[in-house]
Formats: sequence, C-alpha cells, structure tokens
Amino acid sequence: MTFELPKFTPPDFTSEKFANANEIHVEEVKKDGIAPSGFYLTRHMPTYYHYKDKWILPEHNSQNCVAVLVDDTIVIKELNDLVVGDKVVMGKETDGTNGVVVYKEGFDESVVSMPGRSVETSFTDDYEYLFELMRHEKENGGYIVWVLGPSVVFDYDTRIGLSELAENGYVQALLAGNAMATHDLEGGYLDTALGQNIYTQVSVPMGHYNHLDLLNEVRRTGSIDKFIADGNVKDGFIKTLNRLDIPFVLAGSVRDDGPLPEVYGNMSEALRAIKEQTDKATLIICLATMLHSVSTAELASSYRIREDGTVTPVFMYSIDVTENVVNKVAQAREYIGVKTLVTNVQDFVVNVQKSLLKPVGELQAEPVEVNVHEYVEKNTAKEESKSASELKIK
Repeated sequence: MTFELPKFTPPDFTSEKFANANEIHVEEVKKDGIAPSGFYLTRHMPTYYHYKDKWILPEHNSQNCVAVLVDDTIVIKELNDLVVGDKVVMGKETDGTNGVVVYKEGFDESVVSMPGRSVETSFTDDYEYLFELMRHEKENGGYIVWVLGPSVVFDYDTRIGLSELAENGYVQALLAGNAMATHDLEGGYLDTALGQNIYTQVSVPMGHYNHLDLLNEVRRTGSIDKFIADGNVKDGFIKTLNRLDIPFVLAGSVRDDGPLPEVYGNMSEALRAIKEQTDKATLIICLATMLHSVSTAELASSYRIREDGTVTPVFMYSIDVTENVVNKVAQAREYIGVKTLVTNVQDFVVNVQKSLLKPVGELQAEPVEVNVHEYVEKNTAKEESKSASELKIK
C-alpha cells in the first residue's frame, strides 16, 4: 500500500463559530522587541485569523510567539524580532471573539494524541511508520532535520550510521550544541570521544585532554571547514555533512568548552538560524538532548502547507533513554505529530540505518567483518603504549 501523510481537514467556515466571528484587531509596535500590552500569544494548534472577510492560516506556526499582520497575511514572529511599526494581533480569546480561532479538529487522533510512553511500550509500529515516513520524505523532496545530543556520537557504529543516512539523502540539516560536534570531531581526529576510544570505550592515558586539544586546534585553524580541509579529520558525521554541504546549526550554552568557532554565542542569532532550518522541516528527529529537543519542539511549525494547498503535519520523533525527556518534548509540542520512543539512541540510529539502507535478507546473510578485531587490537595496543609525556596534538 502506498504511504500517505495524514491530511488536515479545513473547518466549515459557514459554521456558527466562524460565521459570527469578529475580525482581528491589531496594534503597532512602538519599541523594537516589545509587543503591545494585551497581544495574542500563539500556539502549535492550527490557528485561523479573520481579516477582510477571509480566514488566514499562517504558512508556519510556533509556540509562544506573536501574530503579525503583513499586507494581507499573518506572519508568526518571536517577540525579540518585533520592530517598530509591526502590526500585532491583539486579544487572548481563541473562539473568534477577537478574530482568532484555534482549530483543534483539523488533524485526527493519529496526529494529535498524548503518548505518555514508557520503557515497557512496544515501539515496532512506531519504527515501521518512521521508515515509511523517511522514505516518503526522501522521494518527495522532504526536509529531514536531526537534533542530536553528544552521546549519539560516542559510538563507532552510530557515527557510521548517521554518515550513511546523510549520504543516502535522509539528512537535510543538523541542529546541535557545541559538545556534539566537538566529540564527533574528536573521534575523527584522535579516535576518542571524551577521552575514550571510539570503538572499545577504553579510556586512554590523559584522555580528558583530548576534546580540549581538539577544540584548541580547530580554533587555531579558524573554522571546522578549514580544519577538515587540512586533512585532520579521518571520519565522522560532521565531516560527512561538511563534504555534502549539508547545513548544521550549533547553538551555544553557558560554559561551553572552547567553543568551536561556528557555535552561536548570541542566542537570538542562534534562534533565527535554527528557525531557518525548522521552517523548511517536513520531519524532525530528536535524539538524546532535552534542551535542544524541547526548544526545537516549541520553535518548529506543527504543520506544512504544501504546494497543492494541502496541510500536513510536521512529525517530530523524540528518542531518549529517559521517559521524562520524551514526554516533556511531546508536551512542548502540544502533542501534535509527536512520536516518542524510550530506547538507547545509538541502537535507534543503527536500526534506522539497517532498515533503510540494507534489505532484511542482506542483513541476515551479512558476514562478520574480521577486520573489526584487527581494529580493536591495533587501537588498544596503540593507546596503551602512550605515556603521558607522549600525548600531544599531531
């Protein structure tokens, strides 16, 4: 059966709620970054705005923002992006009293639900739906955004899995923090992540210096791009994105080591860069980072208006080993288009890689790679032979 995205059912504008609704009232911004008192605070639920006898559904929505009238349409803006003269929609009601109607009924229960998932839940159906969804987005010009925490790249197979998914068209953008990119580059530079061998997980002598040495050398070079171009990074997800010219946004936080030169220190600039990617998103996959996942859940639109005018959900998968994390992400999304899996994120990536890129028969017949043992033996011996005085940047 051909995979189809759930479709949004538009409201009946002749119904009493819409037919008797007032038109929106707007007031102008008097000072940059400050909304007029009594402004309307936006939600993720699809929301219509009544203006000049038309009901307007914005191209994108977002949580806890303001609705701004621009010509004959509505644009959703962050409060700190408001400028003098912006016409902000006023009022707090959502029943049409102030020209605003939140329409919850547009998506069915397959899209809007309260998951409340736990480790005891079966996720087979969620995996199968994700695989079909990813294939659909790849084949139909979709934009898949990944949101990653650092633990995702602490594993040899996961770094390969992410890279192969990118090479095969399943990654269009990455949102992350300083640590994720740092440890992935550390793995490609010194074969470690946070001082542990990327394959054996054995801590190397003085390994706690490794990620700082990596940061120091990238900063000395001037950029991740130049550091990779100089041949310092053997492999890894960031190197793959760099080679394929796939955008990544690294948002900083307090007390970031380094940070890497590309990390945004100004949070307003980081927010705009993230939103540039989420505004294109047709699917978002969040792994092992509550901070970045929750913020992305609030920023990203819950729906897309396709070229043919149909409205479809922007599904967000939240994967973490902790139930509390995935449930917080779902709540931040108002439970629209959220799929949550409580599992090891490294296993998740490998499952996705194998299911999308290798047929089941091939997986079952695939021989064990003998050179894995050679890799372990060689790298373990190499690390054990190092003394503290020998540890230095190549």
